[in-house]
Amino acid sequence: MTLMRRFAGFLLCLILFAFSALAEGVLPVSGPDEETAAASAGEEEVIPPAWPVPDYVTHLLDVASAEVGYSEGPHGWTKYGEWAGDPYCQWCAEFQCWCVDQVDQRYGTDLLNRVYPRYSASNTGRAWFITAGRYVIRKGPVDEWGYEWLKGSSSFLSSGDYVPQPGDWVFFTWTSNTDTDHVALVEYCTRDTETGDITIHVIEGNKPDSVARDVYDLNNSRILGYGTVHDVADISMHAGNRGEKVRQLQEKLIYLGFLSPDGMTGVFESATVDAVRAFQADQALRPSGYANITTQLLLDQRLREKRDLDPKTWQVIDEDEDD
Repeated sequence: MTLMRRFAGFLLCLILFAFSALAEGVLPVSGPDEETAAASAGEEEVIPPAWPVPDYVTHLLDVASAEVGYSEGPHGWTKYGEWAGDPYCQWCAEFQCWCVDQVDQRYGTDLLNRVYPRYSASNTGRAWFITAGRYVIRKGPVDEWGYEWLKGSSSFLSSGDYVPQPGDWVFFTWTSNTDTDHVALVEYCTRDTETGDITIHVIEGNKPDSVARDVYDLNNSRILGYGTVHDVADISMHAGNRGEKVRQLQEKLIYLGFLSPDGMTGVFESATVDAVRAFQADQALRPSGYANITTQLLLDQRLREKRDLDPKTWQVIDEDEDD
């Protein structure tokens, strides 16, 4: 049995147990707000992860699960805040970063500030994921960047297009702006077998004064987006952007001969603008220097075509292996 199937089966057993306990009055029924979706007994099925679940994600979820029920001490003191340098802070981010650090300590991994950020301030965690090239917005453009599309798609993301995966971080806002006010860790998602509605199951700190599990509708308007485990989306880029997505764009332009190798800077500066314009002109597109969805999809197509003809990318097969 694959890891994904074991993971999904385990979670399904947990859900069925919880539903049974609720029906018998063993567990208390919580009262989530109007945009928080509660799973209906016997009507929810676990959605298997679309991508493999890394071992470090399994470890992270184990660590976070063991913390469920932890509560603040006097005056809001928490061990997560103390670890981060402020024992009395609002500690949703500190909790998740602490969990990542625990995985590093227990399993010898190197996740903190490489796979997940270490942060405290509003927007810092989201900005880290954007720079790392692993942020998926729920809908609309990404601040200071542009619109996103899922890899393999030719249309921009709409709300509900991306189903978060185990280990993703969900960023929330409690106001009408785009500042991040809260973050939670995704355990898994479920789908209502009758309506098709999708629910996100999370573990979160500072809820409001403890570590707890909760559920949210996939289209909850308070969800801004996700810091993802996997690189699942691309984004429109322009001068001034910097990060992994810019580096990937530059790598493609270099391979196709529109940018010199020393242009691999991760910063969308003048040389990259000129290279994008040159590619656009070569493909009979308007040479704007803005790497929009049309430009990038065509760039990927030309990249695949060149690699198919490049002997350096051909796989050498020993004919004796087929005998």
